[in-house]
Amino acid sequence: MIPAPFDYHAPKTLAEAIALLQQHGDQAKVLSGGQSLLPLLKLRVGAAGHLIDIGRIPGLEYIKEEGGFLKIGGRTRESGLGHSDLIKTKYPILHDTALVIADPLVRNRATVGGNLAHADPANDHPATMLAYGAEIVATGPGGERVIPIGSFFVSLFESSLQPGEILTEIRIPAAKPMS
Repeated sequence: MIPAPFDYHAPKTLAEAIALLQQHGDQAKVLSGGQSLLPLLKLRVGAAGHLIDIGRIPGLEYIKEEGGFLKIGGRTRESGLGHSDLIKTKYPILHDTALVIADPLVRNRATVGGNLAHADPANDHPATMLAYGAEIVATGPGGERVIPIGSFFVSLFESSLQPGEILTEIRIPAAKPMS
């Protein structure tokens, strides 16, 4: 099938993306990696009047330890987790999770933030993030908001992201040295 018509937006800043989400309200969907959203649109199971592609926004792809947390940018690719020595050595459950996401083609496009924001209970990351006690950083018109992972998933395919918010970071308490 062919998706219903939509307007495509490619903001260059996070502020611009948030403004577009506010402007278009319920008709807008965030496009990160697109591995969940695009098939829904193609099959017309979902609809969007406006796609806000955050792929050109700098600074949303990273993996680092800082301030007592492992921080993962919302647009970090699944393959990035699988190739990260930090993830492999200090966060083995997360590494194993990343390696079993679909296939290499999907892992090279899919994003960790998109996986979580989609709130599909059949996805691999929700359980892994619950096990790690992660936090979600949502950025919207009111600034940043930190959401404990236990409060993030509301229902099937429904997260606690508010209108105009974008999942910008995942935080996992830093791994303690093994003794």
